[in-house]
Amino acid sequence: MSLRHVQYLTELGITVYARRRAAGGENAPAERVFAETPADPHADGAAGTERAARVEHAAAEQAAAGLPARQRGTPIHGEPRAGTAVSPGLIPRDPDAWRALEAAVRDCTRCPLHRGRTQTVFGVGRRDASLLVVGEAPGEEEDRQGEPFVGPAGRLLNAMLRAIGLSREQVYIANILKCRPPGNRDPRPEEADACSEFLDRQIAMIEPRAMLAVGRVSAQRLLKSEQPVGRLRGVVHRYGPDGIPLIVTYHPAYLLRTPIAKAKSWQDLCMLMPLLASSAA
Repeated sequence: MSLRHVQYLTELGITVYARRRAAGGENAPAERVFAETPADPHADGAAGTERAARVEHAAAEQAAAGLPARQRGTPIHGEPRAGTAVSPGLIPRDPDAWRALEAAVRDCTRCPLHRGRTQTVFGVGRRDASLLVVGEAPGEEEDRQGEPFVGPAGRLLNAMLRAIGLSREQVYIANILKCRPPGNRDPRPEEADACSEFLDRQIAMIEPRAMLAVGRVSAQRLLKSEQPVGRLRGVVHRYGPDGIPLIVTYHPAYLLRTPIAKAKSWQDLCMLMPLLASSAA
């Protein structure tokens, strides 16, 4: 079992794992345990086998093939030379544009959700981040604090990021919606439509090397699909006209309720790592 496997499992609170016995009594590779977890409920037979093989080899294929270098527009305002130490989040690409966008979100009344919010949840993290994480909508605690992914789900997301060598401060985290839906219900299409311009502008200003869509609402909205997460994960999607690599995984709140899915989320993160590395080359 690789160090990153152990680190990820430890971060997620999985402290007991064992090698399975292969034919002849020898220990099977520990990595095989992940491939032998129950298949997605939407995949069986040949289709399920094909997806499992695709997930297993995706990271290696991406690392071997590489990805085109990211096409950048205007350089980051005040971007330091290589090797210069910079505190996270202190290099806005265009400070005036970010301030204007934050003000627009703060004052937004495009949909009825503004009537029940405590405050908007704009987003948090580096504005020149390599990775953009997109969730669904603020919950009660997010609405109170004005920051996405806090509480137990936020702590689990932080652990997932640490497992691939990233801190929360090194990425940018945003949601499909900037206001909390009542009762933490799913966003309605008209609400997501009203918020879409804000997220589009964040993506354009950040210019991420890769995106991670967590949860069904985020994945379906970004990919304009009605497929469940189980069908959307396991492949590298492309987002927008620039073809930003996008990986789909389960929402941390779902992983807290369904720990068996944590192994699949690790597979998704394994696909994400070479995308970030090859895009940086």
